[in-house]
Amino acid sequence: MSRTIRVVIAEDDPQIAEIQQRFLQRIDGFELVGVAHGLPEAQDLVEVLQPELLLLDIQFPTGTGLELLRTLRAGNSSTDVILITAAKEVSTLREALRGGVFDYILKPLVFERLQEALHNYAAHLDKLQAMESLAQSDVDGLLPRGQGGVSEAVELEPARLPKGIDALTLDKVRAVFEYQREALNAEQVGEQIGASRTTARRYLEYLVSANELSAQVSYGSVGRPERRYCRV
Repeated sequence: MSRTIRVVIAEDDPQIAEIQQRFLQRIDGFELVGVAHGLPEAQDLVEVLQPELLLLDIQFPTGTGLELLRTLRAGNSSTDVILITAAKEVSTLREALRGGVFDYILKPLVFERLQEALHNYAAHLDKLQAMESLAQSDVDGLLPRGQGGVSEAVELEPARLPKGIDALTLDKVRAVFEYQREALNAEQVGEQIGASRTTARRYLEYLVSANELSAQVSYGSVGRPERRYCRV
């Protein structure tokens, strides 16, 4: 990282803001220059200090962080925004993406997730700084689509997975359906990930509840109903 990136935190809960501040202090290359517990204060800090990055909550007593995001964009602010929020609604995510957020992190905040987002942001700035002109491949490398940026990395699920669901196995199940167009039953998925039918079914039903997969009932040759799964 070639320079120090100045950051403002906008979070109405002082304890959560303190946690974010302590996390930020553990990540090299970033400097906290202001903390705001309200939207007007946050807007003032951004306008006066002009930080490179704003860590922004959505819910405030007097409004939403999305309103501040729209105000900053309307004012042509150069400050980038990472949302840190408990809002899991897809509509909120879509509005945030339209506002040009760099990343979208769900609470409760995990240090490793914040660290990943900030390292990605620093690398993004370094790429931009090193460029003189753009080729399409440069654009594809900068925009988050298809490379694990916000449009793919935002997981509309709790930061802590439910009991009985671990991230490694969950990723294996997701990988089965990455290029799979045909609906599969739990036994078929279990064979591909090296797990039992019961285990596979548990993960499949979790992904159905998260709207990543859909389930349909089919009837075999003996008339026994069977749930089969495919990508939404």
